Amino acid sequence: MNIALIAHDEKKQEMVRFSTAYKHVLQKHSIYATGTTGLLITEETNLPIHRFQSGPLGGDQQIGAMVANDEMDMVIFFRDPMTAQPHEPDITALMRLCDVYLIPLATNLAAGEILIRALERGDFQWREVVKQNKKDKEMNI
Repeated sequence: MNIALIAHDEKKQEMVRFSTAYKHVLQKHSIYATGTTGLLITEETNLPIHRFQSGPLGGDQQIGAMVANDEMDMVIFFRDPMTAQPHEPDITALMRLCDVYLIPLATNLAAGEILIRALERGDFQWREVVKQNKKDKEMNI
Protein backbone atom coordinates (compact mmCIF):
# COMPACT_ATOMS: atom_id res chain seq x y z
CA MET A 1 0.00 0.00 0.00
CA ASN A 2 1.10 3.57 -0.66
CA ILE A 3 0.97 5.74 2.44
CA ALA A 4 1.58 9.50 2.62
CA LEU A 5 2.96 11.04 5.81
CA ILE A 6 2.67 14.81 6.19
CA ALA A 7 3.08 17.05 9.23
CA HIS A 8 2.98 20.76 9.86
CA ASP A 9 6.03 22.22 11.59
CA GLU A 10 4.58 22.01 15.11
CA LYS A 11 3.59 18.36 14.51
CA LYS A 12 6.75 17.02 12.88
CA GLN A 13 8.21 15.50 16.05
CA GLU A 14 4.85 13.89 16.77
CA MET A 15 4.97 12.32 13.30
CA VAL A 16 8.52 11.11 13.92
CA ARG A 17 7.44 9.46 17.18
CA PHE A 18 4.40 7.95 15.43
CA SER A 19 6.58 6.58 12.62
CA THR A 20 9.05 5.16 15.12
CA ALA A 21 6.29 3.46 17.11
CA TYR A 22 4.74 1.95 13.98
CA LYS A 23 7.90 1.30 12.00
CA HIS A 24 7.09 -2.43 12.05
CA VAL A 25 3.89 -1.68 10.11
CA LEU A 26 5.20 1.10 7.86
CA GLN A 27 8.22 -0.88 6.66
CA LYS A 28 5.88 -3.31 4.87
CA HIS A 29 4.51 -0.53 2.66
CA SER A 30 5.65 2.24 0.30
CA ILE A 31 5.97 5.49 2.20
CA TYR A 32 5.75 8.96 0.68
CA ALA A 33 6.21 12.21 2.54
CA THR A 34 6.63 15.91 2.09
CA GLY A 35 10.23 17.15 2.23
CA THR A 36 11.29 17.92 5.77
CA THR A 37 8.86 15.47 7.35
CA GLY A 38 10.26 12.67 5.21
CA LEU A 39 13.83 13.61 6.04
CA LEU A 40 13.17 13.65 9.79
CA ILE A 41 11.40 10.29 9.67
CA THR A 42 14.18 8.70 7.61
CA GLU A 43 16.87 10.03 9.95
CA GLU A 44 15.11 8.56 12.97
CA THR A 45 13.79 5.27 11.55
CA ASN A 46 15.89 4.47 8.46
CA LEU A 47 12.64 3.77 6.61
CA PRO A 48 12.94 4.25 2.85
CA ILE A 49 10.73 7.21 1.98
CA HIS A 50 9.98 8.84 -1.34
CA ARG A 51 10.26 12.54 -0.53
CA PHE A 52 8.33 15.21 -2.37
CA GLN A 53 8.78 18.98 -2.11
CA SER A 54 7.93 20.59 1.21
CA GLY A 55 4.22 21.34 1.61
CA PRO A 56 4.39 25.07 0.86
CA LEU A 57 6.49 24.38 -2.24
CA GLY A 58 4.02 21.91 -3.73
CA GLY A 59 4.48 18.67 -1.81
CA ASP A 60 0.82 18.59 -0.78
CA GLN A 61 -0.14 18.97 -4.43
CA GLN A 62 2.23 16.21 -5.51
CA ILE A 63 0.57 13.85 -3.05
CA GLY A 64 -2.81 15.13 -4.23
CA ALA A 65 -1.90 14.16 -7.77
CA MET A 66 -1.21 10.61 -6.59
CA VAL A 67 -4.59 10.57 -4.84
CA ALA A 68 -6.33 11.77 -8.02
CA ASN A 69 -4.56 9.05 -10.05
CA ASP A 70 -5.58 6.36 -7.53
CA GLU A 71 -1.94 5.80 -6.63
CA MET A 72 -2.24 6.66 -2.91
CA ASP A 73 -4.02 4.38 -0.46
CA MET A 74 -3.87 6.34 2.78
CA VAL A 75 -2.89 9.83 3.95
CA ILE A 76 -1.78 10.57 7.50
CA PHE A 77 -1.50 14.33 7.86
CA PHE A 78 -0.79 15.70 11.33
CA ARG A 79 -2.18 19.21 11.00
CA ASP A 80 -1.56 22.10 13.36
CA PRO A 81 -5.02 23.60 13.91
CA MET A 82 -3.62 26.45 16.01
CA THR A 83 -1.35 28.03 13.39
CA ALA A 84 -2.44 29.65 10.13
CA GLN A 85 -0.75 28.02 7.14
CA PRO A 86 0.21 30.13 4.11
CA HIS A 87 -0.62 27.20 1.80
CA GLU A 88 -4.02 26.44 3.35
CA PRO A 89 -5.72 26.22 -0.10
CA ASP A 90 -3.35 23.37 -1.01
CA ILE A 91 -4.16 21.57 2.23
CA THR A 92 -7.88 21.98 1.66
CA ALA A 93 -7.51 20.71 -1.91
CA LEU A 94 -5.66 17.59 -0.71
CA MET A 95 -8.33 16.87 1.88
CA ARG A 96 -11.04 17.36 -0.72
CA LEU A 97 -9.33 14.93 -3.10
CA CYS A 98 -9.17 12.32 -0.34
CA ASP A 99 -12.93 12.72 0.11
CA VAL A 100 -13.65 12.58 -3.62
CA TYR A 101 -11.54 9.47 -4.21
CA LEU A 102 -12.42 7.73 -0.93
CA ILE A 103 -8.86 7.74 0.40
CA PRO A 104 -8.65 7.30 4.18
CA LEU A 105 -7.31 10.50 5.76
CA ALA A 106 -6.18 11.01 9.35
CA THR A 107 -5.49 14.57 10.44
CA ASN A 108 -4.36 13.91 14.00
CA LEU A 109 -2.54 11.32 16.12
CA ALA A 110 -5.70 9.58 17.36
CA ALA A 111 -7.08 9.03 13.85
CA GLY A 112 -3.61 8.06 12.61
CA GLU A 113 -3.40 5.31 15.21
CA ILE A 114 -6.81 3.98 14.18
CA LEU A 115 -5.74 3.85 10.52
CA ILE A 116 -2.35 2.28 11.19
CA ARG A 117 -3.84 -0.40 13.45
CA ALA A 118 -6.48 -1.16 10.81
CA LEU A 119 -3.69 -1.42 8.24
CA GLU A 120 -1.82 -3.80 10.54
CA ARG A 121 -4.94 -6.02 10.82
CA GLY A 122 -5.38 -6.12 7.04
CA ASP A 123 -8.53 -3.98 7.00
CA PHE A 124 -7.39 -2.11 3.89
CA GLN A 125 -7.41 -5.06 1.51
CA TRP A 126 -10.49 -3.46 -0.05
CA ARG A 127 -8.14 -0.96 -1.68
CA GLU A 128 -6.51 -3.81 -3.62
CA VAL A 129 -9.94 -5.01 -4.75
CA VAL A 130 -10.85 -1.50 -5.93
CA LYS A 131 -7.60 -1.22 -7.88
CA GLN A 132 -8.06 -4.64 -9.48
CA ASN A 133 -11.65 -3.86 -10.46
CA LYS A 134 -10.48 -0.62 -12.06
CA LYS A 135 -7.79 -2.47 -14.04
CA ASP A 136 -10.32 -5.07 -15.14
CA LYS A 137 -12.68 -2.34 -16.38
CA GLU A 138 -9.89 -0.65 -18.31
CA MET A 139 -9.03 -3.96 -19.97
CA ASN A 140 -12.74 -4.73 -20.63
CA ILE A 141 -12.61 -7.97 -18.65
